[in-house]
Amino acid sequence: MLFTLLAIVAGLLAVVYLFLTWEFGYWEKYGVRGPKPKLLFGNLPFLLSKKRHMLYNYDQIYNDYKDEPVVGYYSVRTPQLMIRDPDLIKEVLSKGFQNFADNDFSDTVDEKSDPLLARNPFSLTGEKWKTRRAEITPAFTNNRIKALVHLMDEVCERMNKYVKTQAADNGGVASLDAKELMAKYTTDVVASCIFAIDAQSFVKENPEIRAMGKRIMNFNLIAQLVLLLTTFVPSVKRFYKFTFIPRDAEEFFIRIMRDAIRYRKENNINRTDYLDHLLQLQDRKQITDIDIAGHGVSFFADGFETSSMLLTYCLYDLATNLDVQEALRAEIRTVRQNKEGGLSFENLMEMILLEEVICESLRMHPIISVLSKRCTADTTLVGPKDRKIVVKKGTTITLPYYSISFDPTYYPDPYRYDPERFSPANGGSKAYRERGVYFPFGDGPRMCLGMRFAQAQVKRAIVEIIESFQVTLNRKTKEPFEMDSELFMLFPKGSIWLDFKPIT
Repeated sequence: MLFTLLAIVAGLLAVVYLFLTWEFGYWEKYGVRGPKPKLLFGNLPFLLSKKRHMLYNYDQIYNDYKDEPVVGYYSVRTPQLMIRDPDLIKEVLSKGFQNFADNDFSDTVDEKSDPLLARNPFSLTGEKWKTRRAEITPAFTNNRIKALVHLMDEVCERMNKYVKTQAADNGGVASLDAKELMAKYTTDVVASCIFAIDAQSFVKENPEIRAMGKRIMNFNLIAQLVLLLTTFVPSVKRFYKFTFIPRDAEEFFIRIMRDAIRYRKENNINRTDYLDHLLQLQDRKQITDIDIAGHGVSFFADGFETSSMLLTYCLYDLATNLDVQEALRAEIRTVRQNKEGGLSFENLMEMILLEEVICESLRMHPIISVLSKRCTADTTLVGPKDRKIVVKKGTTITLPYYSISFDPTYYPDPYRYDPERFSPANGGSKAYRERGVYFPFGDGPRMCLGMRFAQAQVKRAIVEIIESFQVTLNRKTKEPFEMDSELFMLFPKGSIWLDFKPIT
């Protein structure tokens, strides 16, 4: 009896072992080099252990194979391919886009399980993605964004007043969690631009839209559990679709979108904003309220979290490089005093140092460690020396933006903050983008649609802060940064705290 029981247990263990290691020879079969995977962990041990952010696993893989254009590795038991060579990155994002058209996340949700997230262009595939992108693209023309700047101006005034009040109440210096401050700003901006409402983030302790915004972005634990499950058993995505946005948050955003539409129609309000575009779209294409709410939540989620993180990192870089901060303040004053229109939208977008500052922060502080794509058709990449690399349909492709950003091959002295890398004399960001080593907003047909809006709201906030306050590092900020392993995106543990002293 004991022998039989032991035999059964041994048999079950053997089956489990075979299941976990079955694919471990995959990349060797195709002649692709990579690290040897470990049982249960593959090559991403932090996915399970949470000891550190997975960024550090990806970065080690990148740096351990400096002479390889691609690296084959395993997420638990699933073979995935890291593209290191910039020319191949351009192939994936642009030239060979038809073979890598989907984001890796695309097949995890659908319109029944998660109606709002599933309508986000990031989640869509094929013709649905093309249709939804075509619907949204006209909302982000320069003229429409320009028409929204006065709304950003109003929020900036409220932010300015809030920080000065905090400073007056605390001995002349406001010591603030910069991420929280910037999230208040971006929440108010996108709420005004999309839903035509005042979120009151600088007045109320925890306004409802701010709380719901946190809920739709706070799916880190769920996302990581789903990632873990689908890495163990990728086929689960074929018969089960996951829900990431909580139902109460979903119902809230659908309701406020419907209320905004009803109020605007009943009062015959004409305002050139994102909601105006959606109403025109509804008249032309008869899209549903759920579709409109999906568009609105896509804009809100994209413009709220990532922009607040970028703003925080920009202010941190300026607080730790006071010479650049002073030079930027001088540029702002020069534009205000000497250029026709002062700090108009056109002048804001043409400020050279401001553009360089943002580009360098985007390089030094990526929001995500890798950009993940899905191979949509069997293909063969041609690497250096005409090396052929077979990629099968369904393979996850990772583009290691963080690691490339700190590769001295492309960025000399990469850990030094140097906005001049992106000066017009050096070709600006375009020079690096054309080389395939700068893609903070992605690239090619699936490049971030809201990029220009994000840049506008970020630039407007930086100008407001730097013109009005001396920004320095607060001792609560822990350096060097250790990325929070509980977050999907890259942000340091303990947040970033800064001191804001009003300039008189």
